[in-house]
Amino acid sequence: MSPTHAIPERPSPSPLLLPVVLLGIFVMPISITGAAIALPDISRDLGSDPTMLQGVVNGFNIALTISTLLWGQIGNRIGLRRTFVIGLATVLLGAVGSALAGNLILLDLARIITGVGAAAIATGGTSIISHAYDGKRRAHAFALLGTIVGIGLAAGPTLSGLLVTALGWRGVFGVVAGVAALVLAAAAFRVLPAPSAMSKGDAPRRGFLDLSPLRSPRFLAVALVPVAASFAYVSVLTYAPIALSAVHGQDSATAGLFMLPLTLPVLVGPLLAGALITRARVSPHTIINTAIVLLITGDVLFLLFDPSLSPVLLVVPMILLGFGWGLPLGLVDGEALASVPAHSSAAAAGVLNFLRLGSEALAVAVFGAALAAIIGAQLGNPTLGAEVAAGATGHAAVYATVFRTMMIACAVVTTVIGAAVILLRRAGGTPSPNSTEDELPTAAESPTASIPVL
Repeated sequence: MSPTHAIPERPSPSPLLLPVVLLGIFVMPISITGAAIALPDISRDLGSDPTMLQGVVNGFNIALTISTLLWGQIGNRIGLRRTFVIGLATVLLGAVGSALAGNLILLDLARIITGVGAAAIATGGTSIISHAYDGKRRAHAFALLGTIVGIGLAAGPTLSGLLVTALGWRGVFGVVAGVAALVLAAAAFRVLPAPSAMSKGDAPRRGFLDLSPLRSPRFLAVALVPVAASFAYVSVLTYAPIALSAVHGQDSATAGLFMLPLTLPVLVGPLLAGALITRARVSPHTIINTAIVLLITGDVLFLLFDPSLSPVLLVVPMILLGFGWGLPLGLVDGEALASVPAHSSAAAAGVLNFLRLGSEALAVAVFGAALAAIIGAQLGNPTLGAEVAAGATGHAAVYATVFRTMMIACAVVTTVIGAAVILLRRAGGTPSPNSTEDELPTAAESPTASIPVL
């Protein structure tokens, strides 16, 4: 790993820096989870073509996933502050286009543009936080980052539902445009850090697709944590409401309320992790290991999912899964970016977010496909299997049996990835000077603090 340049003290960031960056990043999770709520209203206005309607959600998600990797490379060349600002402008353009779209083709195109911009915001924003803060302030900043992402993911559907009711489906995209415009205006008043004295040319020249962060065992160990969580948590978050409908006959509203034990811990987990690190001096990797154990245990306890048992018994595994996802939510970003040289931070952020988002999409797709295929095989009718997997009632026992099998499979996958995390971390040796692990002094106390490259 290349050594970082030493400076006696890093410049003190603006008090408004963290709120501005976090507000910008908030655009990403609400855009991921919120648009689906508006689909029925969009269908009534612009048509019901199923492929084009799914493009409203999938176009954004695919563009976001692919673009995070590309923006990681671009950010190393044009600077992190410029990446963040370009992302805001792109999201503003895409959100305005979404709100004004007169047909599904234009709406899908605008959503793709929004996804590209959201990726730049996430890449530039997390890297800016990584370089602007250190020690306790850095741990606290990434804890807040995790909380903001958790709030956006958990509250996105509710917030969007209220906006659709009050303003119509165009209001959902109008609010995103308003947030992007507000943050863009704030960025114009020197809230973001000035570019570093270190020129972009000091970074080693590589090909356009820079995957060098994956060569670091410490980075790869941390980057695999959200991959494990995708299989253990995101699959449950996606399919549990359908499962509750198919097995226990819950309607959408009841199933939504029943998901609160799964989502509420995500809001407090990152702040709890930050407090444990800064006040109790708990190692970040102790928190990561604990989170992985919680994820595995939560998946295994879904053996309680059975039509003959009360669904209330699922509250315990849901809480465990919620904290397993929430505890390392912001911590992972901080530890991953601290494990690579400063000039590779944008590439590292891009690779991390690509693995995170890509694994979420893969986990959900594999879980759904396997669930439908196994149910179809059990019933001897693939078409009926697909209907039951989508929530059709009448085959509760079969659905519950297959769902429990899938949860055990998720626990096994999470265990394997968790073991890889531990082995890679041991192979990585001692922590990076930028890591929050066992190193909580301020920049003035740390002669090895790296120069922020913005």
